[in-house]
Amino acid sequence: MYYRIITVITAFSALLFFQPVSAMDMNEGMWEITTKMEMPGMPMEMPAMKHTQCLTIKDSVPQDKDPNAKDCKIEKTDVKGDTITWEVHCMSDGKPVKSTGRITYKGDTFDGETKMAMDGMNVTQKMKGRRIGDCK
Repeated sequence: MYYRIITVITAFSALLFFQPVSAMDMNEGMWEITTKMEMPGMPMEMPAMKHTQCLTIKDSVPQDKDPNAKDCKIEKTDVKGDTITWEVHCMSDGKPVKSTGRITYKGDTFDGETKMAMDGMNVTQKMKGRRIGDCK
């Protein structure tokens, strides 16, 4: 009898503290992603760059495929509401590169930024994305 009561109380308590993960407001498909690099002390402004990528709920971190970056691993992803944060570790020209990122999806658009540290230099990339169609 007591075992049954304890089991019911434990199950009920777990339900009170467990919150189901809500889906991001992100429409899967092909996305056009515009990045603008900001580097403190840079004498001139860098031009914005664009690339396209297929993004899904499961694979929702945009990635610009840098041919110099090797062995990149996305680590520590976290989704809260419509915002995803992540950390990436790579090797670029034989040196370790760490970046952290955050974007917030709004259906067919997103805004966000990544911050990178390499050789004592800090770089911020502002990102904007828009869904342009279905993945091919």
